[in-house]
Amino acid sequence: MIAALADDILQHYSEGRVIVAIDGMDGAGKTEFADALAAHLRIGNRSVFRASIDDFHRPRIERYARGRDSAEGFYRDSFNYRTFQRVLIDPFRIGHYGSFVLQAFDLSRDAAFEPKWSSGPDDAILIVDGIFLNRPELKGIWNYSVWLEVDRKVAEARMRARDGESANPERYTEGQNLYLKEANPRAAASAIIDNNDFDHPRRIFADSC
Repeated sequence: MIAALADDILQHYSEGRVIVAIDGMDGAGKTEFADALAAHLRIGNRSVFRASIDDFHRPRIERYARGRDSAEGFYRDSFNYRTFQRVLIDPFRIGHYGSFVLQAFDLSRDAAFEPKWSSGPDDAILIVDGIFLNRPELKGIWNYSVWLEVDRKVAEARMRARDGESANPERYTEGQNLYLKEANPRAAASAIIDNNDFDHPRRIFADSC
């Protein structure tokens, strides 16, 4: 299925700079899926770059400005979208004349990364994974976007296995509910993938669900 998805992207975008979003709720399997898709896209010697919105967080003081329990703060204040577009998206689109930064903020240190500038050929693909990627602020920047669909209980179990028990799971759950209500990312996606089973993802279509 991932190979077929890669073929679909290349059929639509055989040349030039292409930006692909891998969107989904926490625990949907976005990072692994994006890595697998990148590997298939590289088979034909296409230059592929990987980034994650997790490397464009805001500082802690800004993320928790509405309170550590605020679901709205989680949704609206987690990421620095201006920096994301300024140092990565906009220069990537320029082509080989533009140098771009794939990581801007180290969440573990609550500090900015020392910028590492990358460049590539005119024909290149950037794959970005993360939550909230089809929100209004980012509308129009993706050539192709994937929504990973998983049952809420499956996603929560994966998060517990990955991160342990959260002190305030409602903040994350309700923050993602705000996103679903405001942005309707499923409808915005170019492709919808049922990713409840990591080993057997399958493409589904909105009119059949």
